Amino acid sequence: MTVSPLPYPLRLAGTGVVLREWRGEDLDDLVALLDEPDIARWTLMPSPFDVEAGLAYLRRAHQGRIGGSRIQLAITADGGRPLGEVLLFNVSSELHEAELGYLVGRPFRRRGLATAALSLLTGYAFDTLRLRRLLLRIDRGNSASTSVARRCGYRPAAEPPIQQDGPYGPATLDTWEYVESRSDPQDDRRKNVAARRYGRR
Repeated sequence: MTVSPLPYPLRLAGTGVVLREWRGEDLDDLVALLDEPDIARWTLMPSPFDVEAGLAYLRRAHQGRIGGSRIQLAITADGGRPLGEVLLFNVSSELHEAELGYLVGRPFRRRGLATAALSLLTGYAFDTLRLRRLLLRIDRGNSASTSVARRCGYRPAAEPPIQQDGPYGPATLDTWEYVESRSDPQDDRRKNVAARRYGRR
């Protein structure tokens, strides 16, 4: 069962990042972000990623957002130019869980943007959406992404790897999870930190 609708529009502000909805005027920046080999290697994005692909991507993002089936936000420094993207999707109301994903454009990496964005959306998912388990599916060769996951408190889950065909051949995805235990005092500290650091809307 899927939770519907997820809140729209949405704007989240945290330390060093502002997450906002995609806009039509983001097309050129979106194409520049996604038309690069690393994105094609670790995701199922079309390659090359051209203007036509960008228009289709923004159209699907808008439909998913107004339909309440996912959260799909541009990562920005101040609400302006998109530097990457963070997503929350496949929400299960029965299991109280969802999947997340993230990417940052090549020129903007090594600034902590992915870590900040994932931490911000993770806190929102737990504190506002009341989810209790969050999942990442990460190619086991993507060491940069696994480093982000670890920094945000995600750990490898006891689930079998997922095999899929990617643009560079077969890929193996490992599942990482963030699980909140109500009996763990560390969770209360996370909530207190999030309340101080993260703005809403």
